[in-house]
Amino acid sequence: MALYQGLHQKLQQKLSPQQIQLMKLLQVPTASLEERIKEEIEENPALEMGAEEYDGDDEVPETSDAFENEDISSDEEISQDFNEYDDDGEIADYKLKDDHVPELQESGSIPHPSSISLHDMLVDQLRLLNLNPTQSTIAEQIIGSIDDDGYLRRDTNSIVDDLAFKQNIETSEKEVEALIASIQLFDPPGIAARDVRESLLIQLRRKLKGASNAVQKIALRIIDFHFDEFTKRHFEKIIKSLEISEDQLKDAISEIKKLNPRPGAHFDSVNKAEQYIVPDFFVYNNNGKPELTLNQRNAPELKVSDEYRGMLKDYEKGSKKDKRQKEAVTFIKQKIDAAKWFIDAIKQRQHTLIVTMQAIIDHQSNFFITGDETAMRPMILRDIAEKTDLDISTISRVANSKFVQTEFGSFRLKHFFSESLSTDSGEEVSTREVKTILQEFIDAEDKHNPLSDDVLTEMLQAKGYNIARRTVAKYRELLNIPVARLRKEL
Repeated sequence: MALYQGLHQKLQQKLSPQQIQLMKLLQVPTASLEERIKEEIEENPALEMGAEEYDGDDEVPETSDAFENEDISSDEEISQDFNEYDDDGEIADYKLKDDHVPELQESGSIPHPSSISLHDMLVDQLRLLNLNPTQSTIAEQIIGSIDDDGYLRRDTNSIVDDLAFKQNIETSEKEVEALIASIQLFDPPGIAARDVRESLLIQLRRKLKGASNAVQKIALRIIDFHFDEFTKRHFEKIIKSLEISEDQLKDAISEIKKLNPRPGAHFDSVNKAEQYIVPDFFVYNNNGKPELTLNQRNAPELKVSDEYRGMLKDYEKGSKKDKRQKEAVTFIKQKIDAAKWFIDAIKQRQHTLIVTMQAIIDHQSNFFITGDETAMRPMILRDIAEKTDLDISTISRVANSKFVQTEFGSFRLKHFFSESLSTDSGEEVSTREVKTILQEFIDAEDKHNPLSDDVLTEMLQAKGYNIARRTVAKYRELLNIPVARLRKEL
């Protein structure tokens, strides 16, 4: 067996604890920054709220030589791989999702509002039924199988098996189906349905119990016997089959639109944490010139505790330094250093936010003055990184978690990033401009004869945009606009 010996070079980027702390702070939105600072103050008694009273160049006094002879362990050097902290999709994250809620990497959590869940509401109604213990257990198993949107997607046979293996209850599909039918009478209407069609039928039948309504009867027949034609917008077939007029069909469709296709959605939303957008920046139009202001909650006043600094000076002045005193001095120095690092990180955070936002304003100045989204220029993360001399990952962290308030509304910073598209004249325009024009075309179309993707492509090309049909279809889907057939109205 031959042995091989060689040298290998490996380039690895390391971050200091201070850099790591800064990156974490950059990810914290304004709404959570105050809580993050409170946590730091609780953990480090050397850090206090208030105006800074020391010079940034002022160093913590060095310990005397007597300290060096003692076996006091120093802090272990911390160095972690960059990728360990670069975990939020960095480069192209603004293209992948557009959630309105920043993702926090910090340990602090946002409290959830108190509200009743869908499961609890159904169980409360279950107690009103005259059921024996076994039936109650079966019914609770059924309720537990209902999804957050209110649908029961687990088949009856699987529920029977679950009861046998987990609850040691022998039952039949017939008994389970009977209890499902009882639960379907609960509020909200349409609950525990197997699919959209069944949910709509449950809601319509409940309405018909109250009073006889010709329109609701037609709506019921449409959903019951012509659901496929209804979803595919084949209205002529429905009119011919049911022998009804076009006006009657319009009224029936209007009645169907009043129904809730996701009966559990309300409970799904109220059980999530209430999210409030707290802008990190304010941009005002000052006589045609955008002016930037940082939210004051992003600029808290912090200082190193005078008490801790005084304690360190007292220990340094003392003549007798035993091991206990030396350990105390080491502890105090560590806390003061940590406080200084945190203050510097907050200052660096403020600087990074201002520099990044100012670069975005300079690039998209037309939008901040006019509010016209078609005036937005193509802009990618690299453009801002080059203007600010910051890393692309840093720009991504700021863009993904920060908001700006303008005279035209509040926007996430990544709203201003988009790719480019060329025109006939060779000019590079933002894809957001194309999407805006596409939306305008669809909004103005004849709903009786909606525009197909081919027609939309021709209209955009006529305006000078070099765009393919598949790209138009992609942008339409990104705008959550259905195909022409599904946009058709009577």
